[in-house]
Amino acid sequence: MYDQIIEQTAMYVRSELGDDATGHDWYHVDRVRRTALHICQKEQAGDPFIIEMAALLHDISDEKLNESAEAGQKKLNLFFQTIDLPEVAQHAITNIIETISYKGGRKTGLASIEAKIVQDADRIDAIGAIGIARAFAYGGKKGQPIYDPTVSVREEMSLEEYRKGKSTSIHHFYEKLLKLKDLLNTETAKEMAASRQEMMEVFLRQFYLEWDGQAR
Repeated sequence: MYDQIIEQTAMYVRSELGDDATGHDWYHVDRVRRTALHICQKEQAGDPFIIEMAALLHDISDEKLNESAEAGQKKLNLFFQTIDLPEVAQHAITNIIETISYKGGRKTGLASIEAKIVQDADRIDAIGAIGIARAFAYGGKKGQPIYDPTVSVREEMSLEEYRKGKSTSIHHFYEKLLKLKDLLNTETAKEMAASRQEMMEVFLRQFYLEWDGQAR
């Protein structure tokens, strides 16, 4: 039964997010799913079914990809009505989805190891070479400039400021991406993050050299 539910869910997510151009497309979701299951296996912790389902559905209700948070939640609830999933599992999955988002760096309590694993997998996909590509895809879609040296890095932000305040794709590295490595929950994710963190730091050094016309 669980295999069929996973297959149905994957098909649904692919139909909903397959053409997304913000870095939240099906391939992002599938990477998060595979990374989460890898962390689950390495850590020998968590319920693999709940982890896989939450990873697959983690962007469906995201307010960035819907008209509102309420509209996103309604979409998720409507999908749950199409599959034969016990209410306790629905609540566990929904709780994970509602608590793992970065939201401007505000800490939210994670109630389960499953939430910690899915959060780690989602954050791993936001850093490194993939994270760099996704940052510029999202910034371009939002109409943000690549970089503006007159703009200041925002430190403390409300959720509204984080979502809608003035920023650039390069500033996003300092406001979120470079912070993620130290916010990971599991040892497996921390090990995975090391080379990705280095990749972003190398990229930024090269970016500034080229921006200043110094690169050869």
